[in-house]
Amino acid sequence: MSGSTLHKIAAFDFDGTSIRGNSPVLLVRYLLRDKLLGKRVTAKIASWGIAYKLRLPQNEAWVRGLVFTAFEGLPQREADEYLRAFYDEVIAGQDRFRPQADAAMRALREQGVEVLVVSATFEPIIQRAQELHPFDGFIATKMAVDEHGCYTTHVDGPCVEGQEKVNCIRAYADARYGVGNWELVEAYGDHHSDAPLLSAATRGFAVCPDNPLEREARRRGWTVLDWSEDVKN
Repeated sequence: MSGSTLHKIAAFDFDGTSIRGNSPVLLVRYLLRDKLLGKRVTAKIASWGIAYKLRLPQNEAWVRGLVFTAFEGLPQREADEYLRAFYDEVIAGQDRFRPQADAAMRALREQGVEVLVVSATFEPIIQRAQELHPFDGFIATKMAVDEHGCYTTHVDGPCVEGQEKVNCIRAYADARYGVGNWELVEAYGDHHSDAPLLSAATRGFAVCPDNPLEREARRRGWTVLDWSEDVKN
């Protein structure tokens, strides 16, 4: 198929890119407020967070399982409603979705580009965001449900982080459009782990990047965008 007829896709990271802040961190605070996480679990999550900031290798599935101890054994529908309420109160309620991300997504869709949000955060959070913002679809971390329809602490499939974002987009697009029939025209990310995603796109955009991603963006010629605004933490 010729390049002019390739289906065009743009990918946006969620945490720190499409929104100000990190939704799993904000969710942990929300769960603590409601006393849904124990002290030992909270301490383990905090230790993981410190190691993550130090850019040490981490088990992404393990920490997500810790967070979901808050929902273990709870019917999926009830937990999803809680996560939607979290989104409405903390993400939407604090105007954390970046207006620049909204504008970029809307402009791409007007050009006929399919806009995907690709994120390591939990699927119900992105589902709620999609109802309020102009993107076509999403790929996010999914938690397993048991035979009774209740959440477990196990990740169902991959954690959508780092190179896995590229793998998931490729699997999605190959299945939907056929191998060689699509192209990733733009990708937006903020964290050094998003470098593989930006590398896979024709045009990469580093949004309020951390220092390693900013250095890589300068080296690779990716556009650096400042979408920062003051926000209440």
